[in-house]
Amino acid sequence: MILLAACVAMGGLVALIAGAYGLQRTRRLRSAANIAEALVKPPQQGSGRPLLQFETGDGRVVEVASPVPPSRRRPLPPGGVVSVAYDVDDPRETVVLGAERPGVDRAFMIAGAVLVVVGMVLAVALSGP
Repeated sequence: MILLAACVAMGGLVALIAGAYGLQRTRRLRSAANIAEALVKPPQQGSGRPLLQFETGDGRVVEVASPVPPSRRRPLPPGGVVSVAYDVDDPRETVVLGAERPGVDRAFMIAGAVLVVVGMVLAVALSGP
């Protein structure tokens, strides 16, 4: 049972770190990145995410898979145009402006923290006399 408690705590830690990384990445790209207009292209075969093609400030043309899937709120139709923030040093790191999902990242952090606490409580309860 201690193994179960350790697995719960480790799973929670992974979720907590994933949520924190997602929030940090989005904040960094929104604040320190360049903004560009990207052309939405059809997804590659076997992928549900469309491609985004944009030109960087230094004239390079970059094509990346969308960091977010199409949704009802943001359908990302081929031929459409979206604003993206991209990392100047690595333009493959992008955020589609208006499609960030900080709520999902925060939910991961909260769920992860709860699982870490539950795992610790289980470990203490199961290791007692």
